[in-house]
Amino acid sequence: MDGIFYIMKKALLGFTFLGVIFLILSGCEAEDPVKENTPELITRVTLTFVPTDGGAPVTATASDPDGDGVQDIAVDGPINLTASVSYTLTLSLINELAETSSPEYDITEEVEEEGNEHMFFYGWTHNVFSDPTGDGNIDNRDGIVNYQDVDAKNLPIGIITKWTAGAASSSSGVFRIVLKHQPELKTSTSDANTGETDLDIEFEINVN
Repeated sequence: MDGIFYIMKKALLGFTFLGVIFLILSGCEAEDPVKENTPELITRVTLTFVPTDGGAPVTATASDPDGDGVQDIAVDGPINLTASVSYTLTLSLINELAETSSPEYDITEEVEEEGNEHMFFYGWTHNVFSDPTGDGNIDNRDGIVNYQDVDAKNLPIGIITKWTAGAASSSSGVFRIVLKHQPELKTSTSDANTGETDLDIEFEINVN
């Protein structure tokens, strides 16, 4: 009898152990995956202003060679636009710390693909643009920016925008670009204070 009791006891312990393992695995499968909300790593930003009526593009770049290291992002010089000329601005975002064949290299493509989670905000000073008017939408989401690209919900992204330079001025302005990462937060009213900041850069801008 003792032998039979011992076998039954071992069997019961085995079934109990299997039951615990099953519950653990079931619980793991039932958990919703945690959505990552980490800033994109951007080491080079290129702005290309293309005149809509033809002419040489105006480019400006900002770089941060060590990414999350001790160096701050730095611009290579001012943006010099021509008075009253209209431009299409296209942004290029690159992570030079990744291999060129890696999906982590072309951040522009990633932002476009995840447009429902990203939005560029723009700000400027000294009336450097005649269109749009105002000073942008960094301080106030209702500020006008001429977005040319939208996400699946028809909300702006901001990789492509349109601008018309104002009158020539002897004073320089500031052109600021902020990229926000807003997973499950981006709406028609979410602003530059919503979500994580992927990018925040300022350029001197001149209209000649």
